[in-house]
Amino acid sequence: MALVLGIESSCDETAVALVNSERQIVAQRIASQDEEHAPYGGVVPEIAARAHAEKLAPMIEAVLDDANVGLRDVDAIAATAGPGLIGGVMVGLVSAKALAMASDRPLIAVNHLEGHALSPRLADESLEFPYALLLVSGGHCQILRVDGVGQYSRLATTIDDALGEAFDKTAKILGLGFPGGPAVERLALDGDPKAVPLPRPLLRSPEPHFSFAGLKSAVLRAKDSGLHKDADLAASFQQAAIDCVNDRLKKSLDQMGDVSALVVAGGVAANKVVRTALEALASEYGLRFIAPPPALCTDNAAMIAWAGIERLGQSDSLDIAARPRWPLDPDAETVRGAGVKA
Repeated sequence: MALVLGIESSCDETAVALVNSERQIVAQRIASQDEEHAPYGGVVPEIAARAHAEKLAPMIEAVLDDANVGLRDVDAIAATAGPGLIGGVMVGLVSAKALAMASDRPLIAVNHLEGHALSPRLADESLEFPYALLLVSGGHCQILRVDGVGQYSRLATTIDDALGEAFDKTAKILGLGFPGGPAVERLALDGDPKAVPLPRPLLRSPEPHFSFAGLKSAVLRAKDSGLHKDADLAASFQQAAIDCVNDRLKKSLDQMGDVSALVVAGGVAANKVVRTALEALASEYGLRFIAPPPALCTDNAAMIAWAGIERLGQSDSLDIAARPRWPLDPDAETVRGAGVKA
């Protein structure tokens, strides 16, 4: 039975985990930076990098102690090597290199997006390739066909804001604090999703891509008008976002060919209303719907360790560089828009 140590530090969560090939999370620790970033209403890269540097080494030691194992008991060291905030990525990757060198264990440099893409297979052993993946987080909004480990075909991406980013900015407009996504979801429970007429960018467009910048701006204008309750704004924004996602997914699923399931991953996948809408869409297409448990949706090291399990037998050189951008499908055609997220 293989055992992999995973390290995640791509944004504002410092995380370490041990996962084995039986899909067991043997030990894990996650340190949030919400308090550090809350005064700024978003993640400050320099603060994030410093927090990773302070917290990571003690957390690695604690996870090994929790599992009562040493470095030489693990089969590989897996760490996020990008994409993400480069300072944080470097902290995690350099730490992993040092551990790999000290223990004479292979280093597996993991694409953070691949961690999300494969995390449903950690949670559900019955999930088989190929599957349709909606990857929705604070930095990314993509639709991909997943044919295997390292085999990704991107059908759609955002031309401006990612969906999680739109949730966070809507929360900021409504004065809900940080992190914004869960706060918008909670407030929306008391609102009417039909109360505020908001746009659905690119709805029924022939291209499959996403755009949420206009929706976010419309929320700001509606808030400034003083005509609407905050709960109605939150609910109407959330419904508009869901309508956009469903429309874009239908466009991609019609072009994708046979797949085993519709899978959602990333931080926004923790939103219960979004999950319910996607489950209904999957049923409409006769597909299984699979979403990881909420704890595996947000940034975590268990998904990085699992990606390492999936890639056991491969290893990366200790001189591999951290990457601020790292597309899962490097051959995907360039998409219009200055804010395209790879």
